[in-house]
Amino acid sequence: MDELSKADKKTLQTIRQKFKKAINDYRLIDNDDHILIGLSGGKDSLALVELLGERQKIFVPRFKVTAVHISVENIPYQSDLEYLKTYCNKFDIPFVHHVTRFDDTTDTHKSTCFLCSWHRRKALFDVARNLGCNKLALGHHLDDITETLLLNLFYQGSFGTMPPKLKMNKFDMAIIRPLALISEKEMKEMERIEAYQKQIKNCPHEKDSSRRDAKNLISELEKWNPDVRQSIWAAMENIKSEYLPHKFTGKGTKNHNL
Repeated sequence: MDELSKADKKTLQTIRQKFKKAINDYRLIDNDDHILIGLSGGKDSLALVELLGERQKIFVPRFKVTAVHISVENIPYQSDLEYLKTYCNKFDIPFVHHVTRFDDTTDTHKSTCFLCSWHRRKALFDVARNLGCNKLALGHHLDDITETLLLNLFYQGSFGTMPPKLKMNKFDMAIIRPLALISEKEMKEMERIEAYQKQIKNCPHEKDSSRRDAKNLISELEKWNPDVRQSIWAAMENIKSEYLPHKFTGKGTKNHNL
């Protein structure tokens, strides 16, 4: 790689600082963790391999990392498996390739995107359990998390999103998102600087996602406030529940004459 410019060095330093801050602020990593990275081959998961690969060489906390790429037989998404394996080896991270499939005719009420995502996630958990991993690291960044908040707000009528750390109730495992404080713009800059190899995306269902609409909405809001993503994040950490509606249940209360 050519010598980096001062600006590029500063960008990578900022990204690493935000990565470290997310790990510390949300206690994403503990001693003796075995973390499985969901490696799609996109820029975010490649960055996650690099950043966690660098981090595991620091002895506190001591943890190990494995990366897995999930292929879905009936979705024509092409990945260069040799590149992914070589890339993981660069950071001394074992690489696993797991193949699955699903039948989208079994549930016609859900989109193909949803079903594919659900089956990929299920496969990730299956591999994690088989390898004895206690944490699953996903490459969701700041924009992904704020967009999900808006999607849940507008379509599900709920105020929630993908948190930096989510403990699973059904089994002893947690999902962590170490890129939570890093913007998509910064991830694209890292992709350019590190010259990640782009994977071939030719999924015929990708355009069906409503996430693109949420992304466009945030871009419009950004015209009002350039820091809108950070403001949305701050709002999620500053919930003033006393100023939100609370439905009266009548339980454990006394009647008052007004």
